Amino acid sequence: MRILIADDHGIVRQGLKSLIEHQSDMEVIGQAEDGRVAVELAKELCPDVVVMDISMPALNGMEATRLILQEHKDIKVIALSMHSDKHFVREALESGASAYVLKSYLFDELIRALETVAQDGCYLSPRITNVIIDDYVRKNKRIESVKPKLTSRERQIVQLVAEGRTTKEIARTLYISPKTADANRRQIMSKLNMSSVAELTKYAVREGLTSLEF
Repeated sequence: MRILIADDHGIVRQGLKSLIEHQSDMEVIGQAEDGRVAVELAKELCPDVVVMDISMPALNGMEATRLILQEHKDIKVIALSMHSDKHFVREALESGASAYVLKSYLFDELIRALETVAQDGCYLSPRITNVIIDDYVRKNKRIESVKPKLTSRERQIVQLVAEGRTTKEIARTLYISPKTADANRRQIMSKLNMSSVAELTKYAVREGLTSLEF
């Protein structure tokens, strides 16, 4: 099994690599320090599985997962998180992740998660209870029909704005013009009925687009 690790903390990446490579049938073929690098490495290396931290700067793990699976539907993604809140679980599953592993139980559960997704199964940390899954199935359609739906590009812009990036920096990151970046930000704020960057930042944190605690 060929595995790509994406986490913005080097010590976590090294710990995961050491754990994984103790398994005779598993190999770490690459490491990414943020979501954008993860997307590029997934395209270049075509791993079987990506172990993806969901909270990373520049591009969070959930958006990175969406972008990877758009082009490589056969890649499996294991989401890593410190959050057991049902909102984060729901967003990770909606992004296409096949597993959700809590960092507090990471070393005990990651190998089981890898073995499960390799067999086309889904894995959730035991603390992610059936109540969360029931809530996901029952409420997902209703929630999505009520709240404004942002595109993947719009979610990326919201994250970058919330992380304090300037219009020029956003434009450079997304390969668009500053004029387009500014217009897109204004359109997003109008769609969400928001009038300030502070409101947009609160929205980004609430929706799990960024934690601002990297």
